[in-house]
Amino acid sequence: MQRMDVYRNEMLEGLSKVLSPRRSRSKFLVWCLTIRLTMFVKRTFDIFASTVLLVLLSPLFAITALCIVLESKGPVFYSQVRVGTDGRHFRFFKFRSMVVGAQAMKSQLMQHNESGDGVLFKIKKDPRITRVGRFIRKFSIDELPQLFNVLLGDMSLVGPRPATPDEVDQYTLEQRKRLNAVPGITCIWQVSGRSEIPFERQVQLDIEYIKSTSIFNDLIILLKTIPAVLSGKGAY
Repeated sequence: MQRMDVYRNEMLEGLSKVLSPRRSRSKFLVWCLTIRLTMFVKRTFDIFASTVLLVLLSPLFAITALCIVLESKGPVFYSQVRVGTDGRHFRFFKFRSMVVGAQAMKSQLMQHNESGDGVLFKIKKDPRITRVGRFIRKFSIDELPQLFNVLLGDMSLVGPRPATPDEVDQYTLEQRKRLNAVPGITCIWQVSGRSEIPFERQVQLDIEYIKSTSIFNDLIILLKTIPAVLSGKGAY
């Protein structure tokens, strides 16, 4: 709702300079209806597609869960607080790809962080990742439980990747624009190099996506996600 208020004020300010009050109001109503319709179609598609995918991928879920249990003790799934639309926190699900207690080990590994921007934490050969974890990360199998997040409405199939609260605390005002959209399982930079793309460029691509959100663009990104996942490029 807050996001809609900001967009409404910006739109009305621009229209008032070139149109009469009546025409400004009419144009705004058309624009607002278009936005709402797009969001409705996007949400409907998310529910339908995630439900179908959960059914079709259920054998893969079972196999992955078994492999995780056989390699190391601990839960099959890993949950973490992430930041969603307009800064709202939600519980984010993944298949566990690290040893139990990995989060507590993070502070000891900060000096080895290979992400140069200081916001993200990435190590190509992270010692906390299990053998099964390395495989499911490479092919993004660990992200599949987020289909439940899509069903719950916390995420969409396509949108900026959700960050952790400590990462968002380091965002600039420009970077916080990423929070103006529902976070997604895949996004533009995920199909363009994934973790190999610097954080600043990730932000730029996310903001470009938000400005041009459409069902057609989402379908294109989803189609590009398939070869990106199969190649495993940039995933670690």
